[in-house]
Amino acid sequence: MGVVSVEAIAVDGEEEGEGEILVSHHPMGSDLDAGALFVLKSEGTWVHCGYHLTTSIVSPALLSLPYSLALLGWVGGISCLIIGALVTFYSYNLISLVLEQHAQMGRRHLRFRDMACDILGRRWAHYFVGPIQFIVCYGAVVGLILLGGECMKIAYDVIWPNGKMKLYKFSIILGAVMLLLAQLPSFHSLRYINLLSLILCLAYSACAAAGSIYIGNTTKETKDYSVDGNVKNRILGAFTAIGIMATTYGNGIIPEIQATLAPPVKGKMFKGLCVCYAVVGATFFTVAVSGYGAFGNQANSFILDNFFDGADPLLPKWFILMTLVFIVIQLSAVAVVYLQPTNEALERLFADPTRAQFSARNVIARLVFRSVSVAISTTIAVMLPFFGDLNALIGAIGFLPLDFVLPAVFFNLTFQPSKKNPIFWLNAVIVVVFSLVTIIAVFATLRQIVLDAKDYHLFSFCAKKLLIQYTQLI
Repeated sequence: MGVVSVEAIAVDGEEEGEGEILVSHHPMGSDLDAGALFVLKSEGTWVHCGYHLTTSIVSPALLSLPYSLALLGWVGGISCLIIGALVTFYSYNLISLVLEQHAQMGRRHLRFRDMACDILGRRWAHYFVGPIQFIVCYGAVVGLILLGGECMKIAYDVIWPNGKMKLYKFSIILGAVMLLLAQLPSFHSLRYINLLSLILCLAYSACAAAGSIYIGNTTKETKDYSVDGNVKNRILGAFTAIGIMATTYGNGIIPEIQATLAPPVKGKMFKGLCVCYAVVGATFFTVAVSGYGAFGNQANSFILDNFFDGADPLLPKWFILMTLVFIVIQLSAVAVVYLQPTNEALERLFADPTRAQFSARNVIARLVFRSVSVAISTTIAVMLPFFGDLNALIGAIGFLPLDFVLPAVFFNLTFQPSKKNPIFWLNAVIVVVFSLVTIIAVFATLRQIVLDAKDYHLFSFCAKKLLIQYTQLI
């Protein structure tokens, strides 16, 4: 387990001064493992934490928010955006307080599953929290590679309208880029990449909002802000939208980000979250409102698709290409952040903590297994065409329980507030409400994927019988 002591140790078995590795703030004794030692180095400041948090939350998934509003309408959409911001900011602070409390008790947890193991028990950590976090993080990498491929394909079509390259080739190209970025040794080593990511997310959000406003004001088409479909479809669509918003606000790696902070950690995470949510306010609401305001219920699951009338761009080509470049570079940084839990697990399994991080034995293991991990995620991305639906499914399965439900459970079990304390009941309400939302959102997003998969030959061919059976059930 990643339970931390604040002392420094020599781990190479050699005399002091000869090939020793000084390890501060990391697992000690029998708890020492290469994942915590090499990937989750505790050397960062609250500013670096703000960069990591912003990159993990403010990602290209926000370009699906106008689509969410199209499924919810103005009142429902804006209300859910506000609730999502308030609940996640509150929940992430709860996780931080729980982590700080355990650190003060001499057990600083570096990983989500370690915290869950200490609070809920080993079975919950190994069979529920651990697998869900892996699905969230690895699924995010798959979705980002897919979205990156879509952005590169759009740019290619703008430059060469009659080009013959298919979407999957661009996903493979981005996968090759990810293959290189995945070799960055630790989470802390991403701090300046994530600073660039913060700047770029502000840039492409401004471009998306400006483009939407321009098109909305120059086209003469009447905007329809009604929610399409019968009552059943509206309800299921609303929960699909909630799943998308959960993904957009989701993080799933708060303990791993807090693990990058140099001790003492008290209060630093709150400052980092304030930096992050300042950017959230400047991007999420701007893109969501401008996109839905410009296109109404015709807003696509990727808002830049609305910047075209068929194959003809509605904005200057240079503007669209600039926006796409910002998005592709930033989503590469986001994908590397969400690779960190997988990298940590691979280092824990295959690296040798008694040897130097950059010894030949550990470098070769890192290169091989991280490359295999990226290759698998790229292969899955090539097979999945539904970024908006995949976005919603990841949110429903993973981000809702990890970021909305479990923080309140952890807080109540750790601090055990009195039932007379309103915090106890606030947390209890959050747990019950978002547990129900999770169940319905999973059903709704799976249904939407089934409906969309019928129009995609490879996916439909691979899962034809399953899709038919599932469609009959619903």
